[in-house]
Amino acid sequence: MTWIAPAVTREDFPLDLPQRQALTAFIAWHRQTLLWKVSGLTGEQLASRAVPSSGLTLLGILRHMAEVERHWWRHRVAGEDVPSLYVDDAEWGPLDPDRAADDYQQLLDEWPAVDAVAARYDLDHTFRRREETWSVHSLYLHLIEEWARHNGHADLIREAIDGATGE
Repeated sequence: MTWIAPAVTREDFPLDLPQRQALTAFIAWHRQTLLWKVSGLTGEQLASRAVPSSGLTLLGILRHMAEVERHWWRHRVAGEDVPSLYVDDAEWGPLDPDRAADDYQQLLDEWPAVDAVAARYDLDHTFRRREETWSVHSLYLHLIEEWARHNGHADLIREAIDGATGE
């Protein structure tokens, strides 16, 4: 039986939330948006390079965002000794359509772990990345940008696959 990415409903949230709640709500909304954009597609479709001028795939984006969240929250902020999911940008390929369900689940499984890390730190907490000092607040803003950028990529890829468009 062919696996198909499940249907997802995005949840709206009030726009007058306190700062921390607003940041986490925007992240949650972007996460739901990516899942919404891949819903109804098979592993083959998720792994397809639907835009001829690009090597981006929806499956690669799913894998990349799992790595991004793990890297920033678990490695950088918390200093956890957990392995990277992919080494040297391997999340982008090679892709196995038969593993799409596992890759999708890997993203879902990463979220509770990174959310638990995020909840332990104040927005003012700082950490190092290379030679820079970052705050948790700046990390939230960076991740919102990262999610938004890749959701834009997902829009174009999904439209090329089956014509489906969304916001």
